[in-house]
Order: sequence, then structure tokens, then C-alpha cells
Amino acid sequence: MHPEFPLTPDLIHLNHAAVGPWPVRTAQAVAAFAQENTLYGSLHYPQWMAVEKRLRGRLQRLINAPATEDIALLKNTSEGLSVVAFGLAWRHGDNVVCPVQEFPSNRIVWQALESRFGVEVRLVDLSVADPEAALLAATNRRTRLLSVSAVQYARGLRLDLERLGAACRHRGIWFCVDAIQQLGALPLDVQSAQVDFLAADAHKWLLGPEGIAVFYAGPEAREALSLNQYGWHMVEQCGDYDRMDWQPADSARRFECGSPNMVGIHALDASLSLFEELGMAFVADALSRNVEYLVDLLRSAKFEVYSPQAPERRSGIVTFGRREMDVEACHRQLMDAGVLCAPRGGGIRFSPHFHTRTGDLERAVEMAAAFLDG
Repeated sequence: MHPEFPLTPDLIHLNHAAVGPWPVRTAQAVAAFAQENTLYGSLHYPQWMAVEKRLRGRLQRLINAPATEDIALLKNTSEGLSVVAFGLAWRHGDNVVCPVQEFPSNRIVWQALESRFGVEVRLVDLSVADPEAALLAATNRRTRLLSVSAVQYARGLRLDLERLGAACRHRGIWFCVDAIQQLGALPLDVQSAQVDFLAADAHKWLLGPEGIAVFYAGPEAREALSLNQYGWHMVEQCGDYDRMDWQPADSARRFECGSPNMVGIHALDASLSLFEELGMAFVADALSRNVEYLVDLLRSAKFEVYSPQAPERRSGIVTFGRREMDVEACHRQLMDAGVLCAPRGGGIRFSPHFHTRTGDLERAVEMAAAFLDG
């Protein structure tokens, strides 16, 4: 058992693609923050701000952003995508391209533009041999933005962000990435992928809390977004409360209209400290070995693996099933037996992490097979 993840012995946690468990250090950081509030109130607020600054640095390094000024701390992925959707200056007849298999957060926000601004949403089926080619073939001279999840939530298809980003830059199309199913599981570099906007919650593979998310937008991308939320925290002269003239912050803080989520900041800072200690290369390698072992177990148990298996397409998500399987019934049985998983993509979705024990993978597959074969 990994010392940071002393999960109860009767639980097998294979649901990091939904909500991941906190490391011990994260629980300790939140408890310490709560105790400090109880004893001292806001006496040490400057120290809290130092943690916030440190977190921005950790997030900058995690995605290889050019500067901490490119990082905003928002509530969730949906808020980040909404900042983009309702910040760009749309013209009637413009279009947005995104996959049809997207999680609703990265579909509804664009569809909301159709009636309001006359923007066409072009949904592209990714169940083809070359999904990047299909996405790019759907663009034309009226395409303003391409928005994709780095990893698709249901079956774990990982897209070639560098290929998509290069094509978008060449065609003058904004490139937006929902990174919630990749950050914390696999490395992601916004500079090499030429990403304009990125959003991701903390509560999945990053092993942090709900209610806090990273939003990335470089200087040119920030200037392209009009603001729809205003408050004391998003101005350049933040802290000068008597000043009557103001302007939005030059940095991505312009998208943070009000008081920061200090509990979430302390928690996510602690979670990311673990990733920095281990290194994303180690995390990705350990997760890849777990996924490969899980796939072998499932195939040996005569399950069909629906998730992509090519190394460049593989993620931390493994969705599987059988032709005769009642997915909902199997999911209920697994959950009742303490196997935390999800019904997705026409099958059962297992999503282990780097810390998942191979013995837990073996037990989970044995139980899934027993439910069907018994």
C-alpha cells in the first residue's frame, strides 16, 4: 500500500476518471488550515497568499505554461470553458468544431452559442481510424475554435494535441483543451501543443478537491476574451480598495472576479507537491504499467477491451465489457462489492492511478468475471 493512499481495505478505487482520493498530505493540509482558522482567524493571511502563489507556480510547471501570469484559479472546468465561449467575439455564421463523444461540459457550452450568436456547432465522430483528420476536415474558413478533451471520458481515447494545435495555428483557429482526464495522469505541454486555452478541475487524476480548477490563457488569448464577470479581485490594482479608476489585471487573474478558494488552494497545493516529488514521468510510467496489466487481466478473463490500445492513444481509462453483459447490473454488483468504478462508453470503466496495487486490479477483474460467469 502506498503510504499516501491508505484506502480502506474493503474498497478498490478504480474511479480516478470521476473523483480521485486525496493523498494523506492533502487531508493534513486541509486539517491544518482549518485548525489555523479556528485558532487565529485570518491573522496569517499573507502566508495563505504565499501558498496561492506557490500553487500557480506548480500549475505553470505542470502544463509548461510560459509564465505564472498565464494561470487563473477558477471553480471548475465548465467555468473555464464558459469564460472562452462567452468571451470571444462571435459573428453570425461562425462555427465551433468539437467531438460528438465529449463530456457535456465541452459540448453544452458551445451549443449555448447557437441561438444566442448564430454560431454553428460541428460535432465530429471520433470512432474512425484518424480522429485528428476527421476533426480538421470539419473546419473551414468560418471555424473560429476547435475544442477537444485531451482524453475522452468514456473510453479513454487520447488525442494528438500537437498535431491539432499545429493545424489550428496554421489555419488561424483558436485551440481549446479540456485537460481534466489527462492532467495528473500523463504529461501535457501547452507550448509544444500550441494550446490557446486550457481548463481542468483538480478532483480527478490530480487527486485534489472539487471546487478549484486551473485555467490557462496566454497573453494573446487573454486579450481576445471580453469579460463577463467583474469584482475586486480581477483588477490590476487589487488591494487598493479606495481607488475609483480601475482596469482588468494584465494576468489571467482578470478571470478571477472574487475571493479565492483558500481551502481548495491549500489542498491542491499539497496534492501537486506529491506529483512534483515523484515527477510526471514516473507517474505516467507507473500508470501505464497498471493499465497494461489491467488490459491483460481483462482479456484473460474473456472481456472485450473497448479503450484504445495503441501506446499513443492509451490513457488511464480502461472500458470493457462483453456482448451479453448487463452493464448496469454488473456495475451495481461491483459497487456493492467495494469496487469503485463507472458505467461508461457501453461498458464498465476502470480508471486506476499510479498508486493502484496490482492485487487490487486482479481482485476487481476476478469479481467482474465471477458476476458474469456465476
